[in-house]
Amino acid sequence: MAPDIGRRLRRGATSGAVVAAAVAALAASQAPEAIQPTTDSAGGDRAVGTGEGTPPSGEGSATGDSPYYTELPPLNTPPKQPGVPGTGTGPLVVTGPAEAGIPATVLSAYKRAEQSVRSTAPGCNLPWQLLAGIGKVESGQASGGRVDANGTTFRPILGPALNGVGFANISDTDDGAYDGDRVHDRAVGPMQFIPSTWATWGQDANGDGKKDPNNIYDAAQAAGLYLCANDRNLALKADLDRAILSYNRSTEYLNTVLSWFEYYKRGTHQVPDGTGVLPVDRSDNRRPGGLPGTTTPTSSVPVSPSPTSPAPKPGSQDPKPGTPGTTKPPTVPTEPTPVPKPPVTSPADKVAALAVAGNRQLTTITDSDFTGVPRAAALDASGKPVARVNVRFEIVGATDTRFAGGKTVVTATTTSSGIASSPALRAGEKAGTFTIRATVVGRTLGAAEFAVSVTERQADTLVRVGEDPLSAATGTAFAQELQVKATDKGALAPGVLVTAEIVTSKTDPKPATEGPTFKSTSSHTAAFTTATDGTLTLKAGDLLAGDKVETYFLKLTAPGGGTLFVELKVTESDSTPDPDPDPTPEPSEPGTPEASPSPSASPSPSSSPSPSATAPTASPSATASKA
Repeated sequence: MAPDIGRRLRRGATSGAVVAAAVAALAASQAPEAIQPTTDSAGGDRAVGTGEGTPPSGEGSATGDSPYYTELPPLNTPPKQPGVPGTGTGPLVVTGPAEAGIPATVLSAYKRAEQSVRSTAPGCNLPWQLLAGIGKVESGQASGGRVDANGTTFRPILGPALNGVGFANISDTDDGAYDGDRVHDRAVGPMQFIPSTWATWGQDANGDGKKDPNNIYDAAQAAGLYLCANDRNLALKADLDRAILSYNRSTEYLNTVLSWFEYYKRGTHQVPDGTGVLPVDRSDNRRPGGLPGTTTPTSSVPVSPSPTSPAPKPGSQDPKPGTPGTTKPPTVPTEPTPVPKPPVTSPADKVAALAVAGNRQLTTITDSDFTGVPRAAALDASGKPVARVNVRFEIVGATDTRFAGGKTVVTATTTSSGIASSPALRAGEKAGTFTIRATVVGRTLGAAEFAVSVTERQADTLVRVGEDPLSAATGTAFAQELQVKATDKGALAPGVLVTAEIVTSKTDPKPATEGPTFKSTSSHTAAFTTATDGTLTLKAGDLLAGDKVETYFLKLTAPGGGTLFVELKVTESDSTPDPDPDPTPEPSEPGTPEASPSPSASPSPSSSPSPSATAPTASPSATASKA
């Protein structure tokens, strides 16, 4: 399907149908780049990634189907012969055929990778001899073990440019960071990972803080995890074959790796670094006329003599071509053919279309997180994904929905699968619809747009808790508390905005113009939000009775259909003010004749004074005393 997509893209530029097909193919891809393993640790241990089965024909591989060494192991079983006890330089020396010798550091890396993978994925049953078989056909065991004490090759091991001439056509995905090529990708390192695959599976197995495809420890660990992907059990022949074919989709490659795998299982021995035997026959050399201008996977080091010639001593110079007793090296150049450097282009310049890759329509309820985020795919003119492209996501429209951190505009970078995902989205309190627009930063390509909607929290049922009547006398407040429970489809409904209104009738609910009011709004309407337990509470004093004696109703409504009427009875005040029992007389105005005393205060002038009212006569003794 992928080649067909590429042809249609080239013919019809970036039509909607073609882009859609490319995005569908990308989303359905089961290539290793699409498998997302868990994060690795500094010590090299890492859980195995999960995914589907072996990538079908037409999809990717670990090496991009780069050339490999086709030389087969000897027919004789490598015997193990105990040597002389160590002389202070290492363990017992084990001898055997040169082809069975594996450089010390390389062998250590394979065995360490097996232990690490078996600790995290014991069901995979990864044998280190399988890594050795792949390392043999990919790079001749890291160019015969030409690595430093840390396991890094002295010079990068690069495959030929994957430009579609005899190999896969893979445009640059790493801006030359790993392979030094900004036009096409090349397989890199002793296990020959292409940069896009290394971006997913790369490891730091030697704990130096770097994931280096040219480090045998890092590369062997990554290869082990890659082979164990998709829950494979390498003890099963079918899974073993699928794992090897996922590395390089060739039946000849499968048979060659299996031959070395079986050979190494029968016996190997350790040789000093830099003295391993290099194979000389590559798969691309068997094509008529070869492929001029390509680079061998071990192009960074000279090629050693064939197994029939004496192996050079450690530290000696490699024999020159034409020396008697040596085999002429292959016709393929030992160094990359110099080519003019192309103009530097950014990943964004390669993008021909930006398309929706997932979550075209997003929805949630107010004040909630969205379960998905917008995902956009950057594709080149042939429909292939473009990595490291900056994609701008912008919220367009009247909404209080925001990306993480309260932002309305964010930028994300595409992965090796060409996918950019925005940060998490959270809806605010405003319901409605709006758009999220994705564009390539620095380009004027068509945008990928996502339709987003936010709906109100709903409750289909409102039920009063308790049945106490609500009543209050005119001029006072309702002293009873009112509690209502909101549910939606039987579940408690928190955060629902409930509208409250005073109406005159339950059967004909017209808004009241007088009577009870809400204390918080001083009007006949108000809005309340249900609590986390789905309840709404009006406390004593929240409702004022007003001055008119009558029966009213409190109408509560919620989005989703929930409705409730609660009767409110306003009664006559049951008491009147008492008159003042002892009123104080008003003072008279100056010049105004005083009122005649009331009969009760003094006798009338016509009446005879009573003895008690007449002043007593002074007694003689009192008079005398005064004189």
